[in-house]
Amino acid sequence: MQAKRLWSLWQALLLSCAVGFTKVGQARFLQWATGLVLNVEEHTITQSLLALDLPDHWKALESFAEYGSWDLPSLQHATAQAAAAADDQLFFGYKVWAGDDTKVHRASPDVWGSCTFHDYSARCPNRAKTVRAHNWVLQGALRYHHDRPPTFLPVAAQLYFRQSQLPPAQRGAAIAFRTKCQILVELARLTANCVPGKHLEVVDGGYCRRNVLRPLLCPEPDESGQTPQRIEVITRLRLDACLHAPLQAQQGKRGPGRPRKWGQRLAAPAEGEQWQGPWRTTRVYVYGQWRQVRYKEVLCCWRALGADVLVKAVLAYVEGYEKPFTLLSSATELKGWQVVVIFCARSREEDGIRELKQRLGWEECRAWTRLPIERTTQTQLVSLTCLRLLAEQLEQERGDSWWLKPPWNPGKQQPSMLDVERLLRKHSEELRGLVAGWLQQQINTPTPSGPKG
Repeated sequence: MQAKRLWSLWQALLLSCAVGFTKVGQARFLQWATGLVLNVEEHTITQSLLALDLPDHWKALESFAEYGSWDLPSLQHATAQAAAAADDQLFFGYKVWAGDDTKVHRASPDVWGSCTFHDYSARCPNRAKTVRAHNWVLQGALRYHHDRPPTFLPVAAQLYFRQSQLPPAQRGAAIAFRTKCQILVELARLTANCVPGKHLEVVDGGYCRRNVLRPLLCPEPDESGQTPQRIEVITRLRLDACLHAPLQAQQGKRGPGRPRKWGQRLAAPAEGEQWQGPWRTTRVYVYGQWRQVRYKEVLCCWRALGADVLVKAVLAYVEGYEKPFTLLSSATELKGWQVVVIFCARSREEDGIRELKQRLGWEECRAWTRLPIERTTQTQLVSLTCLRLLAEQLEQERGDSWWLKPPWNPGKQQPSMLDVERLLRKHSEELRGLVAGWLQQQINTPTPSGPKG
């Protein structure tokens, strides 16, 4: 009975995301995602089918990954709706999304889309400083849990290519060069358009640029004449950023000549102690524990963003960290400590990237052509999101009785993705039979729309 309940929950989660497929396509997609989760070896299609004890389906699943009919925008749209925070998981009234980029190493230059990049993490003298990799820009949802670490649920990813190494067109239009900043803006708008409400994008300081913040905060009409909705932003601010006090109406009036655009120059974030206003101290839950935060905030205009955009700069000292946090928030109604909480939640995206690579085999992909590369990544993103959602549903039904509380880690507060995988693998024998039976029914049932494959 437990295996049947697990299968029904897992099946419902995957099918809620797998829109835009045919009936047989949904069956193949669910088969692929389930095999990724139950697989304990390399997360290739072959090993995933062996984990399901369905080696005879190898050709069909390979063809589905290469030639199958996929509606990728619909799949991403449904995944964003499933991953979006519920009303009790909002960050102070905002649906928060996190964006970043990461490299997935691919050794061969014959792999479509692989480019050479400088590896900033190669601090070991024995590691190569230049690597060949896929550079993915990743977007996902953050869920707030008050006294527990936030949850990151990946939604969509797009490949970035160096302009000098654009790949050839494969089964589609020619590849146009876009910067990582442009891709991030596109992904932020994609997720914001899927769910109603107020949206906020949190990014690291690498994306604290005018060509990211300005399109999100002051969107211009697109080709169809529609103006995208405004998306608030929280990011890390440079220590030497040029800040100005908001210009008052009477200050803009003066003698002959152009009116003033900027108010009085403020101290840079590195000298934020000079900002007017008192220091405030509070305790917040960040980075897995309650920490004391001492912060100061100021309303200002950032020179790089423009005099017409009012933002809030925050200087914060977080307990356990020597260096101060210098943050920028376009949501000026948020308090300084709330800005710190949202920015610190962004670290959960790094954890999600690690789990995609270590648990779901993001770097084990054996695809060489465009469509399998893109579809494998999207399947892995959906699988991780559904594992997170499955953990939430199991917690609502069974509390904390189903996941391991090791005696060497008494402070463990919530299940990890590995706990969910352990539970599914514990019932893998029964799940294999349920998957095989369901596949037989879906694939052999004729559909009025056309052929089976």
